[in-house]
Formats: sequence, structure tokens, C-alpha cells
Amino acid sequence: MRGAMLASCGVGFICSAIWGVLALVWFDDAPFGARIALASAFGLASLASLVAFVSPRLRWRALAVQAVLFGLVLWRWLALEPSNDRDWLPENSRLAHVSIDGDRITVHDIRNFDYRTETDYTPAWYDRTFDLRRLDSADLVAVYWMGPAIAHVFVTFGFGDDHLAISIEARKRHGQGYSTLAGFFRQYELIYVVADERDVIRLRTNYRHDPPEEVRVFRLTGSRDDLHRFFLAYVDEINALAARPEFYNSLTTNCTSNIWLHSRVNPGHPPWSWKILASGYVPEYLYESGKLDTSLPFAELQRRSVVNVRAQAADQAADFSRRIRLPAGP
Repeated sequence: MRGAMLASCGVGFICSAIWGVLALVWFDDAPFGARIALASAFGLASLASLVAFVSPRLRWRALAVQAVLFGLVLWRWLALEPSNDRDWLPENSRLAHVSIDGDRITVHDIRNFDYRTETDYTPAWYDRTFDLRRLDSADLVAVYWMGPAIAHVFVTFGFGDDHLAISIEARKRHGQGYSTLAGFFRQYELIYVVADERDVIRLRTNYRHDPPEEVRVFRLTGSRDDLHRFFLAYVDEINALAARPEFYNSLTTNCTSNIWLHSRVNPGHPPWSWKILASGYVPEYLYESGKLDTSLPFAELQRRSVVNVRAQAADQAADFSRRIRLPAGP
């Protein structure tokens, strides 16, 4: 037992040292030089404590020192607060919000940029009122660019011929790119990008080429009541974020975990699975759970779901959403 306890303490030393260094490297908006200096100092102090821990005479002092150092870093990190008032990238500059009047749902600030390239565009937003009684479909959109295990996943809701896409993303500031590792350390706020499909799908099929992205659209199954509850769960979170910002987290609050959280409003929702973390397998997991069309083998359904060619042909057409959903060729 003594050996197991010492081994556990050693693992704790190493884990706290790695976490503390990374947290300080990405500590809020502090100057880069200051962050690197603090991370280096913490790493060296942790290393010295680990070396001292090997000595039976110094073991518990070393443990106490490491606990204090880690506690200070954790305390300051937990004190960081999210904000809706930062120098955002244009595509993240507005938060959507929703007004509800009975069955009339008015969505404010729907993004619909006019793209010339991925980085050259004319920003545009609009407001639109939807009749909740016309909500009759939802599609899962999976975007692949680095193999089968990783995808960006979002949902688009159909009100007859009108579609509203909601993509859960990291809200980025000027000068920020996306890093999965940075996403663990409160570097991004959470944003629900509410967009026209001609924006959020066409951007990925027509304008992103480095690397190219493959977009697959899968129709979700379920009752109309389930669909309404699912949509309103999104609405509640969209309005909550407009009033009270939250941090994005690469593990706990991301594009797939939050979709699963919203699905819990419905009875019989899929249980948690590792395939939710390996987001590229989410469509397969939903197929296995009976939440996609199971009349076709999954490989065939997956082949038919790819919309890139149809989206490139439709481009800026007013009926873009209808065209990308036309039956795939043989």
C-alpha cells in the first residue's frame, strides 16, 4: 500500500506539473513573455519538488510545496471569467438571440456572409421569424478534414423549405486560431453560430480548400414533439449565452458534447459513448442508436450523405438548402 500511495503521489506530481505549465502558457491575455516565464518557473519548481520527493527525508515537504504551488495556479485560473466584450473576429462578432411569442420564434442576427474566399467576405446578418408549428425536420451535419475520427458536427433545423443551422463553436478573437489543446484552458468563449445554410455549409464545401472539407448531411429521426423539445433546448442556451457568457472547453462544452446534452430533454436519448468524443463517429453511433435512417447499410447512407458537389453547383442559389438535399446519384 505504501508503494501504491507513493506511486499515486508521483503521478499527481507529474500531472499537476504538466497541467500547471500548460495553464500558465495560455493564461488569459497576459503578455507572451510573462506567460512563458511563469510557466518555466512553475515547471522548474515542480521538477525540483519531484526530485526532492524521491528523498524520504524531504518527501512530505516536497509534496506540500507542490500542493501550494499548484493550488495558487488553480486558484488564479478558476478566477478567470468569460466575457462577451472582446475584440472578436468578424464571423464571431455577433451573438444570436431569440424572441418567443407563442408559436412565433424570431431569431435575431442569423449569419449569412457573402464569401469570395474563406478569408475574403462581406459580413451580413438578418432577422427571421419562424412558425414553430412548421418545424418538421432536423439534420446532423458532419464535416471531415483529417480522417474518419474527427469531425465538426452541427445541427440544422427545417421549417418546411426554410432551414436554420446552429453550429456550436469556440468564439475566437482577432489573432486567435483554433487549438484543441488551448481549448482546455479557457482560451475561448462558447458561441452558438446561428446561420443560413448558404453560409455555414457553403463556406465548408465551396471555400475551404486548405485542407479541403467533406460535408455530410444526415436526416435525424424522431417524433415532432422530440424535435420541438430539442430545438427549444438550443433556444434556451442561445439566449443564456447572450445574457451570461461561458467558456468553451475542448472536452466538456464542444460541438458534440453540447448536442448530446440538448438531446437529453427527450426520453430515449442515446446514452453517453466514447464516439461522442471521437466526433467523426457520431453519425455511425446515431445510426446504431436508430436515430438515422436504417433502411440502408450505413456505408451506403454515408456515401449518399456527401453534399459537396451539389453545394458547389448550387452556390448562392436561393433554394440552396433544397438543392443539397436532392437525391444523390447512383
